[in-house]
Amino acid sequence: MQIHLKTAVAQDYMTVFNAFDEQLFRRLSPPYPRLKLLRFDGSMPGDVVGVELQTGLKSFRWTSLITEREVTETEAWFVDQGQQLPPPLRYWHHRHLVTRNGSGAVIHDIITYSTGIKALDLLLYPLMLGQFSMRKPMYRKVFGKAH
Repeated sequence: MQIHLKTAVAQDYMTVFNAFDEQLFRRLSPPYPRLKLLRFDGSMPGDVVGVELQTGLKSFRWTSLITEREVTETEAWFVDQGQQLPPPLRYWHHRHLVTRNGSGAVIHDIITYSTGIKALDLLLYPLMLGQFSMRKPMYRKVFGKAH
């Protein structure tokens, strides 16, 4: 399944892209499940980000490897690829893309995930959409609303 969320913001695309650091990662964390950050190397190929999802009943490890990164005159992006995933996920690919939009930018969260069971992927879709849609207000707070 794929989710593609777009958020227009006021700051230019390189300022936005360069702000994808540990501080922004913490601000984007959803209220539930709580995330305990175990490792944050950055967003360069070979970097690792590791969290523990704390549900209140059980904790799950989630580790992603940054596999790609590119900057052009109109866009910049990096990919985090799931290495160790919480059940029921079996595949995770998240492209963090920031594109030029006049004097501002558009932040794209392009997420491809799979549980290995199409029906379960469909059931998870509203949850995934909800979790990542929560980033939109934070993006606008941090980078300003697009005019």
